[in-house]
Amino acid sequence: MKVTTIDINEYEFAGEGANGQSFNHKTDKSIMLKLYNKTAPYEITENEVYKARKVFEAGIPTPRPGEFITDGNGRYGIKFERIVGKKSFARAVSDNPEEVEPLARDFARMCLKLHNTVVDTEVFPDIKAVDKQLLEKNPFFSEKEKTEIRKFIDSIPDCRTAIHGDLQYGNAIMVGDRRYFIDLGDFAYGHPYFDLGMVLLTTMYEDVDFLKQAFHLTPDIASKFWHYFVKEYWGEDANEKEIEQMLRPFAGLKVLIIERDTQMFFPQYHELLKDIYTTTEV
Repeated sequence: MKVTTIDINEYEFAGEGANGQSFNHKTDKSIMLKLYNKTAPYEITENEVYKARKVFEAGIPTPRPGEFITDGNGRYGIKFERIVGKKSFARAVSDNPEEVEPLARDFARMCLKLHNTVVDTEVFPDIKAVDKQLLEKNPFFSEKEKTEIRKFIDSIPDCRTAIHGDLQYGNAIMVGDRRYFIDLGDFAYGHPYFDLGMVLLTTMYEDVDFLKQAFHLTPDIASKFWHYFVKEYWGEDANEKEIEQMLRPFAGLKVLIIERDTQMFFPQYHELLKDIYTTTEV
């Protein structure tokens, strides 16, 4: 894929996430860019560019993607249409915690629409195949654990619907009445539970410091977000405890992405996967 070298001095820092930073053009308000950290493999960045373009073409609400870029100093990224005045759902809740209910319900409606969108399986990967490939490469599981996890993944019903791949309230933004998904490098197709596990993970199972650093939230507000999300996604009479128990192993599966990106061991997420050793089907 063609790479364009940009002059980073033409941009100003706008924000930072776990995998990189965002910048806004100093004079052209229609342009922003995301630069991955130097530690991010080139292939991951290139894959996000490809996915972002294909997701946009598929009609999923996302900022218009542009060029594949480098700063000429070992970092790669992508230009995007800048959504002026945007906020992530996480930031919006942080700034207005009294609005946690309508914001959680709004996010849930976005997710429901996404999970009812059928995508081209020739263009996007099967999330089950992706997770099994990541599992093979992961150095932090024993062979016995890998065998049980594979059985669990294989037991999950096949679906052709859209999967964000990193679905959490920091990866959806809003401005006015417009809503967009961002950070689409792990976009795939498959069962919605793969996505919903990430929502559960980032609302109910993160520690205090990470919640504050990554999402600007307290555990109390994050758990309220999950409560109202469940009510909107599954219905007012949904059993929150049963849904949490059902999704725990899917939350644990997200360690495959986390450990891929960090090359570090996260025992707290592995703990969530212990449920699958006695679970054989969804």
